[in-house]
This record gives sequence, C-alpha cells and structure tokens, in this order.
Amino acid sequence: MSDPVHLRRWRMVLGRYAERSLPASGMTRDQQRADRALDYLYAREMEKRGLRRDKSKGGRFGSMDPTQLTALGWLGELRALFPQSVYETVQAHAIDKLGMSELLSDPKVLDALEPNKDLLKALIAFKGAADPAARDKIREVTRKVVEDIVKRLKPKVEAAMAGRPNRFRRSQVKSLQTFDWRATIRDNLKNWDAERQVIVADRLRFHGRSRRRLPWTIILCVDQSGSMLSSTIYAAVMASILTALPAVDVKLIVFDTSIVDLSSEAHDPVEVLMAVQLGGGTDIAWAMEYCEGLVTQPTRTVFVLISDFEEGGSVPRMLAATRRMASARVTMLGLGALSDDAAPAYDKRMAERLTGCGMQVAALTPEHFAEWIGGVIT
Repeated sequence: MSDPVHLRRWRMVLGRYAERSLPASGMTRDQQRADRALDYLYAREMEKRGLRRDKSKGGRFGSMDPTQLTALGWLGELRALFPQSVYETVQAHAIDKLGMSELLSDPKVLDALEPNKDLLKALIAFKGAADPAARDKIREVTRKVVEDIVKRLKPKVEAAMAGRPNRFRRSQVKSLQTFDWRATIRDNLKNWDAERQVIVADRLRFHGRSRRRLPWTIILCVDQSGSMLSSTIYAAVMASILTALPAVDVKLIVFDTSIVDLSSEAHDPVEVLMAVQLGGGTDIAWAMEYCEGLVTQPTRTVFVLISDFEEGGSVPRMLAATRRMASARVTMLGLGALSDDAAPAYDKRMAERLTGCGMQVAALTPEHFAEWIGGVIT
C-alpha cells in the first residue's frame, strides 16, 4: 500500500512491532504520541502472548518506551489525542480486558477516569482489593455513575409503571353502575323544559368509589456471581426506583452460597453495590427458600430471580420451592439478564425446568422489566 493514510492506520493497529516496515519517523508528532499511548496499553497484551519489544540497534525505540508514561499521564494523553468515544473504549479495554489494576488503585487516577457503566463494573469487581483511600474514591465515582443511570431510567420506569392510557377502555368511575340519578336531577332542575316536559341534563353526576389498595411486595433475589455483574448493577438501581413507589414494599436479597438481606439499603444503590461480594458458588435453592419465608400475601407478591440458573446447590429443592410459590399464586419471573442489551448467558435447560414449575423466564431491559411489573400490579 502506498496510501499514507492507510499506512498510518496500520501503524496504529500494529504499533511498534511494525517499526521496521512502518517506521514512526514518518508520522507527525501527534501521530507518534497517539501511537505511544496505544502502545502503552496494547503492547502489554502482545507481551503476554510472547512477543518482545525489539530494543536492539542502539536503543532505537527509547523515545517510544511506554515505561516513560504513568497511568495518570497516559489517561491525559488519551483524552487529549482521541475523540470521547475512542477514549472510553480504550479505557474499558484497559480495565475490563487487559487488567490495568493500577488505574483503580490510585485516587488521582480514579479522578481522571471517565465515569461510565464499564468503569462501574470494574470498580465493583475491584473494590474488595482496594486500600481505604481508593475505596472512598471508588464509592464517590460509583455514586456519580449510579446517579447518571437513575436519572436516565427513573422517568422511563415511572412511565412504564403508570401504564398507558387505553382509549377503548371505559372509565370505572363514570359508568352506568356509578351513575347518580338523584344528584343529576337535582343539579339540572333549572334546565326543566316545560314545553317538552323533560329535564335537559348538561351535567351528569356519578358516585365516587373508594377502593382499598393493598400494598404489593416485590422480592428481588439477585445472584451476585461475577457473570451477573451487569444485572446486579441494574437490579440495585431498579430496587431504589421501585422503593420510592407508593404501596410497594421492596425486598432485596443477594446471594452466592450465603445470603445477604439488603432490604434496608434498597433505597440506596451505592450502598448495595458496595456491599456486593462477587464470586463464590451459587446456591439458588437456599436463596429461594429464604425469599419464600418473606412472602406474607402470595397473591400480592412478585418474586424476581435474577440469575444465570447455574445451580450449585440442590436442584430438587430449587424446583420444589418454585412449585410451592406457584401453587400459592406468587407471581414469579426468572431473569437471565437485566441490562441495556438484555443479552443473557444462562443455563437454558435449567430455565426450561423452572418454567415447567410455574416461573416465567426472560431477559429484559430495565424499561421492559418495569413494564412487566406494571402490568402485574396495576
């Protein structure tokens, strides 16, 4: 290829390993800075695969040595040289795929990171290994990201829970059953038409009906294994939004081989996420049995199991708990994913067995999850 634009792009892709064929000397200063910034991250992956930087020929690559950059300086270079979308993508690769834990261990570096969902996932996964100073900063960044998610989702969830108006449905208040003919005659006596001997009613009156609304209980039972991290984040956010609704009592349970009842913290997703301990086994049966004990009015209870359904405990006990709740008329939903992309990775065979016992199984976005709950409780 002779096109200089294509050559520069290939150099950006291949990095210093293409120095002999695509020397950095043919690049502008800013292009060399961009090449150096990308090399700082991606050359690590190449070294893991056994490739070594060629430092022969009199230190030819000395000026491009990534060790001259610090993590904080590297982030500054990324922000200065690349568009926001590229900056966020490279940041996510560094944290999520290439294990640059130093980005999460220094409070100053945390300040320089772009708060987003990918960063939040990394922070939740890393917080257990963080020192106290970094842990405080992790909480601060987590709150910022969570507040952005809540701000985006809350209006959509509230609208979905309120339901959509149906122009084909007649009002339950203004109907023949609630028509108050005595009050209507009284209010329209002034409209008596003597010639036709009729009352012309221009104002109809109806009885007001007061309906006692019993509260609903929504139990969110969340698998805190590492594969469910995205769903755990959205479960915490959804719990906080649902907690603010009238006549709704939210129970939030997280589990692996142990159970943690975070119902008292359900209003604060940051506290929930800081309490989550990723990893470990999965005992769905025990978690379901615990949640079963929280049910006081089965027909006014929605049980939501957010899990990959990879049961490490007793499958017969898990299925038995599902059948008992179904028999008691608890509304049950199993979510293989609760996230923006609703892309599940779960045990489909186990999901089929749960479905056979009376549980609905799906993968939903938070908005569709809210619509589903809204359809149940309204």
